[in-house]
Amino acid sequence: MTPDDLQALIDGGETLSVEFKRATAGAINDREVVEAAVCLANGPGGHLLLGVEDNGRVTGAHPRHRDRTDPSRMVGLILNLTDPHLATEVEIVQLAGLDVIVITVPRAPSGPVGTRDGVFKRRSLKPDGTPECIPYRPSEMLSAGLDLAGVDYATIAASGATMLDLDPGEFDRFRRLCSSGRGDASLANLDDVDVLRALRLDAGDAGTPRPSLGAVLLFGTAAARERWTPTAECLFQDFRSSHATVNETLRQPLFAAAETLEERIQLRNVATELMVGMHRVDLPLLASSTVREAVANALVHRSYADLGPVVVQFADDALTISSPGGLPAGITLDNLLEQSRPRSVALAEAFKRAGLVDRRGKGINEMFASQLRAGRDAPDYSKTTTASVSVTIPTGHSDLDVVRFILAYEDKAQAPLSLDDLRVLHQLRAVGPSAASELADDLHLTAGVARSLAHRLVERGLIEARGHGRNRRFHLTAGFYALAEDRNAYIRVQGIDQLQREQMITEYVRRYGKITRSQAAALVQLSPEAASRILRTMTQQGLLAMRGERRSAHYVLGHLDT
Repeated sequence: MTPDDLQALIDGGETLSVEFKRATAGAINDREVVEAAVCLANGPGGHLLLGVEDNGRVTGAHPRHRDRTDPSRMVGLILNLTDPHLATEVEIVQLAGLDVIVITVPRAPSGPVGTRDGVFKRRSLKPDGTPECIPYRPSEMLSAGLDLAGVDYATIAASGATMLDLDPGEFDRFRRLCSSGRGDASLANLDDVDVLRALRLDAGDAGTPRPSLGAVLLFGTAAARERWTPTAECLFQDFRSSHATVNETLRQPLFAAAETLEERIQLRNVATELMVGMHRVDLPLLASSTVREAVANALVHRSYADLGPVVVQFADDALTISSPGGLPAGITLDNLLEQSRPRSVALAEAFKRAGLVDRRGKGINEMFASQLRAGRDAPDYSKTTTASVSVTIPTGHSDLDVVRFILAYEDKAQAPLSLDDLRVLHQLRAVGPSAASELADDLHLTAGVARSLAHRLVERGLIEARGHGRNRRFHLTAGFYALAEDRNAYIRVQGIDQLQREQMITEYVRRYGKITRSQAAALVQLSPEAASRILRTMTQQGLLAMRGERRSAHYVLGHLDT
């Protein structure tokens, strides 16, 4: 690692994969170094920097072996004091004449790693978005171990359970769902044992059926669920200011819980009437498919090895659903729309065959499309951590101009717009004129895909382009602003000059020391997304430097402005 590489790491602040530790004389002992390495290994892996304060100030590392630090001895220390043995890389890098010990920690390859003394820690995020090391609970290690081993929790036998521990009424519920039109009608006439076998939830041999944990989750009696799956619990809360607070605990089999939660939400799902041409359209707070998918995802994809309920919260401007356990292995916030990899294949298949989720595995895509088609922001997974998955679905302001524009086009074309089409239109409405490269960054697309999407929308008359080459920018058509009855906005789409915005932000940081995304948005009168793009560009140019991450992220002057 070069000094420049190290400085870049430090400038990025502490993250899930970067940890700073003071290492002046007596500040950190060998046991604490090993525990910090274990913590990173049980997360994404990363870099442990000894000789850097929490605020990023380099104070240097005191020699650990008489008058120097021997990297090979540090490697051996961590290797010998971890179980299973953790192989790291250690090097000494100088910054401003001070030594920094850089320990590169790999992600634990085959399950949780601890110290020889039995200490297990893992990386997590505090409520303010800053990282920390916390105890790694046995239930969390069990969940991680099952994921790594490729074992489906739902197919493990519920030791000692029989068919008497399953509720016949829940089998009737499943058969009703299968025959409702969305489900798999071929299962509607099977008896209880054959239903279990069709869903691969019979853990016995060819003779006597033996219910699995998944069978108990879906069909178990109250006593059976309390014995074998005690973590299966839901909490429904209504915190809207205009209604009496509701705080209801539900302990039901999963199909029953899905129907109950959907019913609770739909009771509060008021609709707005909208005229599009000669057509009257009802615009609900939440599309039925969005509600069904969000609830089912929380019930199916949560970790039942982890404590805590699935929490459904109705607020004035959003529905938030959170569930214990992080994202399934292989799924990240960046590939949610491309990848479908359930934590339990058996539970996911059962919900598909019951008709409670999209049979193609594209339910999240439909959630996003429904939100954008309704003129609202897309579902937000940014509060997801390594310990829980959280999705916030906005229910507040709906951009009715966008709704009219989309419905008018789809009615004329007799074909729905794709999710990517909707995302581009929504982004241009939110941030204004954008280059293909900017659309690629904002929507997490490749440059080629973003460029192809933009040109396709130009050909279909949904957006327009100005300029050539790198200066080519895309914006909504005059037709959109005519439909929105704001023709002047079409003339204003070029807006204030980018350089002026950068100058305003720079002056603010010079005067007040730092700026957040929301402060920048208010300053230059843009959406948070558009302000984020400007801040990112200024950071890349060296005009600003980012500190912290997520909700604690802010910007200070960069090396070109100091």
